[in-house]
Amino acid sequence: MPSASCDSLLDDIEDIVSQEDLKPQDRHFSRKHVVPKVRKRNTQKYLQDENSPPSNSTIPGIQKIWMRTWGCSHNNSDGEYMAGQLAAYGYEITENASDADLWLLNSCTVKNPAEDHFRNSIKKAQEENKKIVLAGCVPQAQPRQDYLKGLSIIGVQQIDRVVEVVEETIKGHSVRLLGQKKNNGKRLGGAPLDLPKIRKNPLIEIISINTGCLNACTYCKTKHARGNLASYPIDELVDRAKQSFQEGVCEIWLTSEDTGAYGRDIGTNLPALLWKLVEVIPRGAMLRLGMTNPPYILEHLEEMGKILNHPRVYAFLHIPVQSASDSVLTEMRREYCVADFKRVVDFLREKVPGITLATDIICGFPGETDQDFQETVKLVEEYKFPSLFINQFYPRPGTPAAKMAQIPAQVKKQRTKDLSRVFHSYSPYDHKIGERQQVLVTEESFDSKFYVAHNRFYEQVLVPKDPTFMGKMIEVDIYESGKHFMKGQPVSDARVYTPSISKPLAKGEVSGLPEEFRNRLGNHPSSVSHTSAVGRDFASSRMALRLQNLRQDRALRVSVGLALLALLLAFFCQNL
Repeated sequence: MPSASCDSLLDDIEDIVSQEDLKPQDRHFSRKHVVPKVRKRNTQKYLQDENSPPSNSTIPGIQKIWMRTWGCSHNNSDGEYMAGQLAAYGYEITENASDADLWLLNSCTVKNPAEDHFRNSIKKAQEENKKIVLAGCVPQAQPRQDYLKGLSIIGVQQIDRVVEVVEETIKGHSVRLLGQKKNNGKRLGGAPLDLPKIRKNPLIEIISINTGCLNACTYCKTKHARGNLASYPIDELVDRAKQSFQEGVCEIWLTSEDTGAYGRDIGTNLPALLWKLVEVIPRGAMLRLGMTNPPYILEHLEEMGKILNHPRVYAFLHIPVQSASDSVLTEMRREYCVADFKRVVDFLREKVPGITLATDIICGFPGETDQDFQETVKLVEEYKFPSLFINQFYPRPGTPAAKMAQIPAQVKKQRTKDLSRVFHSYSPYDHKIGERQQVLVTEESFDSKFYVAHNRFYEQVLVPKDPTFMGKMIEVDIYESGKHFMKGQPVSDARVYTPSISKPLAKGEVSGLPEEFRNRLGNHPSSVSHTSAVGRDFASSRMALRLQNLRQDRALRVSVGLALLALLLAFFCQNL
């Protein structure tokens, strides 16, 4: 079969892959028993295990895949969906990169270092002779870069077709799917939300509520990849949340490039979505809002204040300011002024006492003067943001800011250091020592010494590693604080709140599988390896189905050809 040219982008893949292929989540039902064959060679008998094809086999669906994701929670959600579909199909998702047959690299294009890591991983994969599939914002925004030539690419809105791209790459083809999802000409939010997924943390569901944004910031490369705003309907998002809680999730993150702009393209808005979501959040579970830009949150301040006071919504909001200089904001095309940002912060701090407001700052944007930078320093000193993301400016290729006169690298670095020094000069949590707080435990700390929980304001609280706490809401007394965390001692007579939802899926278990298939697996949850083994069991059946489809297609073509030939003969006979 000829390979697709990687110099020209394919609108579709149906010329390579049959339209009659089953969807990943449906392939479980085509499983058939495979009888091991006994092979004779030199009077010795060899038993071929149907679950262990030859290591050099090119039959799709039996290989090991290693995935790496860089970037935001939206990108992480995409990665979870791709892993789920591949595992449901039969591929084994492995954590051992050297052991994998194919590397799926899911990239981020926000800053130069992230793309550098992505490029280096591609080079390493090529040195180790791994098959490669690229995903994420880098290849979507610039698919014709030299270091991407000849490699398969799955676009950010095409993640529901990752199985097809991986399958063709395993066969040696180069495939690129970079189109957008549309319905009657209208751009959709992306791939369906009910796809199989492997959550990195079985207790946390990341839901992308929209893709793209309405802004045109001069420094932003993500816009080139994600495009203009496209939102998912409210009912689809609510259904996804319900499914998550049924699978044991106790914390939902709403994510997008700009959550505040949600719904403006489909006649609704963020508060309308949030009020519907809080109706389905069980007791003991929480909802966390993602990043929103100031212009859109300004339109809904009153409603947002009420929602952020809801007991099952974290009193937390991420609102990037980027600079406290109006002239710099104008050059960035941020569509607000510093007074707008302060109005949002002051209002929410008044209406939602104790709220955590996180923000972003870019140091060294083209044209930023010392006075501009000092205005930003004063803003941080005034508001003492407990969560502050400080970024040195990186000119991203193809953006207007990359063509502006750049500030010397040493100046950008120094400003980044100076602002970091200001941030570390205050302690945001010292005054909370001695408080009794209710916290939700969701993960293990990086050093594996504690469990990580979050209080009402999404502040990080470290608690003892008691397995009975995981996924539960407990009461703790705060006895210590650091720059980014507090430590809590569980109250001995306190109640432990468990969300009124099902037992969480096992780590690596595929979310979104039909109940019929779960029942066939028995009472024990399936891990990635278990699911992969099941997938390999029906690999031969999948190939049989494909051959059957090909035979049917050929038979149909022969029948049509014979019918046309009969018509032509009849026509000539009548005219003789």
